[in-house]
Amino acid sequence: MYRVANASEFLVITGFGISDIKIVKKGWVLPGQSCAVFDVTPVNYTFELQAMSAGKLPFVLPAVFTIGPRVDDEASLVKYAKLLSPHDKLSHHAKELVQGIIEGETRVLAASMTMEEIFRGTKEFKQEVFGKVQLELNQFGLLIYNANVKQLTQVEAANQAKVDVSEAKMKGEIGAKLSKAQTLQNAAKIDAETKIIATQRQGEGKKEEIRVRTQVMVYENEREAEVAEANAELAKKKAGWTKEAEVAQVEGAKSVALREAQLQWEVERMNGLTLTEKLKAEFLSQATVDYETKKRETEVLVALAQAQGTYLRTLLEALGGDYAALRDYMMINNGVFQEMAKVNAQAIKGLQPKISIWTSGEEGGDGSGSRTGNAMKDVAGVYHMLPPLFKTVEEQTGMLPPAWMGMSSPSNPN
Repeated sequence: MYRVANASEFLVITGFGISDIKIVKKGWVLPGQSCAVFDVTPVNYTFELQAMSAGKLPFVLPAVFTIGPRVDDEASLVKYAKLLSPHDKLSHHAKELVQGIIEGETRVLAASMTMEEIFRGTKEFKQEVFGKVQLELNQFGLLIYNANVKQLTQVEAANQAKVDVSEAKMKGEIGAKLSKAQTLQNAAKIDAETKIIATQRQGEGKKEEIRVRTQVMVYENEREAEVAEANAELAKKKAGWTKEAEVAQVEGAKSVALREAQLQWEVERMNGLTLTEKLKAEFLSQATVDYETKKRETEVLVALAQAQGTYLRTLLEALGGDYAALRDYMMINNGVFQEMAKVNAQAIKGLQPKISIWTSGEEGGDGSGSRTGNAMKDVAGVYHMLPPLFKTVEEQTGMLPPAWMGMSSPSNPN
């Protein structure tokens, strides 16, 4: 479906077809993809940061930071979407993360400066803190939009001022009483007591200083432990997110490979069906052509046999049913005797044979008469040619014709 983010929101899309993540203001969310919305509105974080100078003097840095995702840089948006967008921006986790970075950088910077340098260069100190904090926030895609720091307060100076006020008040009261009621002897006693009280006050001041320093150290240790715990938790979540992203990427790749295999199998199956149908059509066409060809060849042979039968029957009828005459005619017509003559001629090549010239004695006709009469004249002419042909073969080769070919009549030797 098509998703559109509000003016202060972005869409982060992951899943099928996306190698990592895609951050857009609007777009299509396809099947196999997931979409989440995260708000980029800056948030105000108020802190009272306690730090210690190089001279081990504690001070308080009250500050208000306005921090939010960097919207003008796509890489920063990707970092924020991966690391912090799953958490609510007002959650305890986000606040501790930002506070830990600010406190850590402030303490490191303050530890390298004296109290005089901190209070004398308050503006430069603040800018230095903001710069170092921004460097740490870059890894989470965050930007300091605004930062306000109230007046730095020295813890020891505030405590010492309280002590001084108490001592001044006490001295004023004692002085008033001494000026009214005590003598010179009492003045010495009062001086002694005053020294004792001053010593006690000094001891109490030192005790208070030690107590404050102890509390600051305990607080610093607790904060460092909390920061370490937060870093460990963040590293653990980063590992989990990385693992989930890798698993999603592997699953997406496997899904694509599986779908490609399914499509390839479908293509191969359709190709096989197409080839089978093509072969069936070719074999059927070839079988049909072969069948038609064989049928026509058979019909031609039958027609040829019928024609030859009709031809032979016609000849046999023309010869009066004489099979011997039909046989001789067929041999003459097919060139059997001509071939015999050629073979004999080749056999006597180079000799001087006696040459005989003979004719059938057939007279030219006028073309009249029936078809049967003409056929009988042709047959009779062939028979008139046989005796001189046989005699010539006998004279030139000494071979007699076979008995079935007939002999010439004594009454008509020619």
